Amino acid sequence: MATTAKRAFLDTFQNVVLRPRDLPYKVMFPGPTGTNAVEAALKLARKVKGRESVVSFTNAFHGMSLGSLAVTGNAFKRAGAGIPLVHGTPMPFDNYFDGTVEDFLWFERLLEDQGSGLNKPAAVIVETVQGEGGINVARAEWLRALQDLCHRQDMLLIVDDIQMGCGRTGGFFSFEEAGITPDIVTLSKSISGYGLPMSLCLFKPELDVWEPGEHNGTFRGNNPAFVTATAALNAYWADGQMEKQTITRGEQVERALLDIVDENDGAGASFRGRGLVWGLEFADKERATAICRRAFELGMLLETSGPQSEVVKLLPALTISPDELDEGLRILARSVRETA
Repeated sequence: MATTAKRAFLDTFQNVVLRPRDLPYKVMFPGPTGTNAVEAALKLARKVKGRESVVSFTNAFHGMSLGSLAVTGNAFKRAGAGIPLVHGTPMPFDNYFDGTVEDFLWFERLLEDQGSGLNKPAAVIVETVQGEGGINVARAEWLRALQDLCHRQDMLLIVDDIQMGCGRTGGFFSFEEAGITPDIVTLSKSISGYGLPMSLCLFKPELDVWEPGEHNGTFRGNNPAFVTATAALNAYWADGQMEKQTITRGEQVERALLDIVDENDGAGASFRGRGLVWGLEFADKERATAICRRAFELGMLLETSGPQSEVVKLLPALTISPDELDEGLRILARSVRETA
């Protein structure tokens, strides 16, 4: 039974997701969580390149196990490791310096200093939209330049699509809009379609250098998740309507946030996002927590993100109706007004 369910999922994933996008990835089941997928990606990149360091970015979040924490930027999360986190090299994310520093200036200088030896990074891992880091959206041109840099410098490009993949930004993969093809992609969270634990590590066929049993585990894929994931792909992705719906709902959110920012012109309000992931920020860094607390009192769950919890994070269900979304946005606007 398990083999049948697994085969049904793989066939559906290939036919509904990969082939229409001309993505030739192999599919690996590294374990049930997102951090399992990231660990597999990091191990594979290092094994392929024979080098240890992996470049990540400011405010990145990639998971809570040791390898993932080493490429995570959040100081609070990193402190929980209890040991030094090594073999990770942080670099500025897109627009980290508000346009005052040329893209990849520091990165290029680092690579020049390291030359072509074993000190060069094996890979770069990036989120196209940093969810826990504050809803920081990478520009498409920045992502294309990053891919070009990786190709020129013999480094693999890993896109962590655990939170932003599976349609969160519109397309099934968040990197589609930029027109790039990462060497390795990690997926989790929404992939099972029903909240069941499941994750995937996708990689180009030429990178499959695993020895039999070299990266295994007890819970590598499970029968109920295969069944629900297959059903979700067929229900929501076979006809292309989910992407259009998410973009439409995203425009609804954007209009509401524009009104909120206009209404709070003197409070240093701003917002950013794509699809159905958005962040709302104020000059007063503590305002986000107050807004989320008030929204909870009014019956809606919100969370904060960013290094100082300074961003109100909007992450509604992709299946949300226009009326439900409008209700939530009204509660948000009320919470903003009542915490002014």
